[in-house]
Amino acid sequence: MAERRWRVRLGAAAELDFANILKWTAENFGARQSRVYRDELIQAIGELADGPDLAGSKARDTIMAGLRTLHVARRGRRGSHILMYRVAPKSTIEIVRVLHDRMDLLRHVPAVRNERAE
Repeated sequence: MAERRWRVRLGAAAELDFANILKWTAENFGARQSRVYRDELIQAIGELADGPDLAGSKARDTIMAGLRTLHVARRGRRGSHILMYRVAPKSTIEIVRVLHDRMDLLRHVPAVRNERAE
């Protein structure tokens, strides 16, 4: 039986988060490290094509119904960011934010709610 594949997309806020993370990394650690971290983020995002309930992901229904998080630092990768995502129609996983793991996730929910209205 073929495994179900999911389409993964970045929402507008997550795209901005991604760009800002790479910019900050380049400014503080150099262009080479920014490219390395970009690849780490892309690998973590790519794992979501296997489905929303990956080992290590966490349901965050107390923040918002259907919201899940996945830490970038998995499977030998290093990283300090969390992917916040939800299941969208047509077997799509929408990443709504990419946040540093020290950030208060609840504080950034209003941006998630605004995107949901799109």
